[in-house]
Amino acid sequence: MNCEAIHCPESGSVRFAIYPDGFDGPRIIARISERALRQRFGADTDEASLLGACQAHFGLIEAKALASYAARPQVPVLLVPGDFDAVGAVDALAEAL
Repeated sequence: MNCEAIHCPESGSVRFAIYPDGFDGPRIIARISERALRQRFGADTDEASLLGACQAHFGLIEAKALASYAARPQVPVLLVPGDFDAVGAVDALAEAL
């Protein structure tokens, strides 16, 4: 797992690469919204915090991006808070127990 994240303030997102067929296959550029990083992963609004949240949670973010790409390879991948709703439900349940 290698997080190649770049903050893109003009689009309000963090851009990163995914490799659906491993590192020998194509490199696909995906994005996650700043809002998703703040709401779902606790990032602040500054670049270091956004990139840090992406790095810290890259296993989950990458898995969601790969699933999105696999489902619709012709559509650019942009992850938003709703893509992580099930994760939030699991976290809330774990905190309640």
